[in-house]
Amino acid sequence: MTGQGLLDSLGKAFGSKVQDPTEFRGEMTCVIAASDLREIAKFCRDELSLDYLIDITSIDNFGKDPRFEIVYHLYSMPHAAHLRLKLKVPEEAGAVDTVSDIWPTANWHEREIYDMMGLKFNGHPDLRRILMWDGYPFFPLRKDFPLEGLPSEMPDVAFTKVTPLEGGPFVTVPSTATSKDREPRARPPEL
Repeated sequence: MTGQGLLDSLGKAFGSKVQDPTEFRGEMTCVIAASDLREIAKFCRDELSLDYLIDITSIDNFGKDPRFEIVYHLYSMPHAAHLRLKLKVPEEAGAVDTVSDIWPTANWHEREIYDMMGLKFNGHPDLRRILMWDGYPFFPLRKDFPLEGLPSEMPDVAFTKVTPLEGGPFVTVPSTATSKDREPRARPPEL
């Protein structure tokens, strides 16, 4: 089955629930409602042989409504075909159903999205932070989170003040110095 065949099969099975089908470089993408995710995900796995969940990503469209998108990148090993499912998630909703029981690899991806963006997954078996410490009150990948960080009142962690990453963690100053010396955290504060 080709990528176009995947979209055609989805369209036949779900009709208007599959919106904006597009093709780009052999990869198919469609938009679905968050309420239809589990039904369509099971169909993709069981009927279309999309047996590999490559990744789940999240997008913060700060200033737009709906603010968030969650994108599921699927692959069929038998058919060598890609399919991308996009969900639009309003900020006030902030939760979608988990697919970790459909594709077990979703477990860590969903935890990372929760940790970095604050989006929750209903029915997730272990939804807790994976990169930030428990109790951290912010979501660092949201576009309204400042590059220099925010102060935290947690006394038992290493950073209780604004993190000194002026200009962001990967901004360097052009020079003839080595990359170690150009690294922002290695520069003296007066630069």
